[in-house]
Amino acid sequence: MLKRLEAYFEFTRLGTNWRTEILAGVTTFLTMAYIVLVNPAILSASGMPLAAVTAATCLSAAFGSILMGIVARYPIALAPGMGLNAYFTYTVCLKMHIPWQTALGAVFLSGVIFLALTAAGIRQMILRSIPHELYAAVASGIGLFIAFIGFRNSGLVIGDSATLVGLGNLRNPTTFLALFGLILMVGLEVRKVKGAILLGVLATTACAWALAFAVLHFGSGSGPLADWSLSLVHWTPAPGGFHALSATMFQLDIRGAINKGLLEIVFVFFFVDLFDNLGTLVAVTKRAGLIAADHSIPRLNKILLADATATVFGSLTGTSTVTSYVESTAGVMAGGRSGITAIVTGLLFLGAIGAAPFVGIVPPAATAPALILVGSLMLATITEIRWTDPLVAVPSFLTLILIPLTYSIANGLGFGIIAWAVLHLATGRFRRQDWLLYILAALFLARFIYLGTS
Repeated sequence: MLKRLEAYFEFTRLGTNWRTEILAGVTTFLTMAYIVLVNPAILSASGMPLAAVTAATCLSAAFGSILMGIVARYPIALAPGMGLNAYFTYTVCLKMHIPWQTALGAVFLSGVIFLALTAAGIRQMILRSIPHELYAAVASGIGLFIAFIGFRNSGLVIGDSATLVGLGNLRNPTTFLALFGLILMVGLEVRKVKGAILLGVLATTACAWALAFAVLHFGSGSGPLADWSLSLVHWTPAPGGFHALSATMFQLDIRGAINKGLLEIVFVFFFVDLFDNLGTLVAVTKRAGLIAADHSIPRLNKILLADATATVFGSLTGTSTVTSYVESTAGVMAGGRSGITAIVTGLLFLGAIGAAPFVGIVPPAATAPALILVGSLMLATITEIRWTDPLVAVPSFLTLILIPLTYSIANGLGFGIIAWAVLHLATGRFRRQDWLLYILAALFLARFIYLGTS
């Protein structure tokens, strides 16, 4: 049976093994486990039951990741998307006063549209229409993006009213420990230690809890040192359990979404997820070396099918749009190359339904350095961009820099595609076979104009 599984997941061709794949799956889970706490906190503001959303978050992430691993055989994990969950709650439910059941109906409809476009081959055509130079820019931009998230989570970069961002306090316990974790992970990576990132996360977590335990039991238990150490491991248990799912499962109102004419909302769910997903897909497969020589992605239709199905499943269980996660690159950096990585991540999310109160035991100080390290290594693709050619350099730069600065993969890719189309039109380099790229540019432009007036 093991030999058959190794043959199905192409272990020999990919140069991987069970130990590496399992460690990679655990690494991916640890870097994105925060979603178990964050997604329910955001969606519950819309009136959804917190315990039910926690269970739905875990179940949809498990379903999507396992489906991706089995069907598409890629090391890409899925979960309810950040950004889209905020749009679901704060714009659709609170600002537009749409019941969360109806909003889930809109998510369902966007997933059905995804499935239809995938079956028709249109999503595949969209991905193939994007110039391969922008692939490298997206991968590098996502590297900056997740590194920026790591800097923010570690407290190394903070908000500043005068300059937008500034340097944090290095005496902050989270920042101090995150820098320690980064040094440890880089040291292990340099020595080619298998599972360097995972070992770094676990070691940093152990240090945080050991320090807090020592202060509590051998110190005074109060004072600056106690406050310093205890701030590392503050943790609020999250409710959960399969029994809680009944409050949101199959509670979506599809007819209400259609009757209220929520086409605009469905389009936003569809549009943002489409390009966030495509950007993540390109970044992960490129970093893993899984893109073919002709810049195509093998089994692309299966990847997109798994993503679309996961969104439909998520809406049925009671959560916002499910999408591919850039944190999957952490697993790839740990050596993950096959679908086993995604399956392991999915199984851990499945276990998290019952263990939800303990998911937050890994502090941000332990996962932040993993994101910083992975982000820095993803910049390797920047050398594939022809920086001496303005027609390539300018769109690539806009894509690269606007992904982290606008906190959106879709925005960065959108500006890159628009710039590519405008510059090629202005210089007479228009090619008829690139017609779909120009349609995408027009759609992105219309979206940005709409966002500017809404």
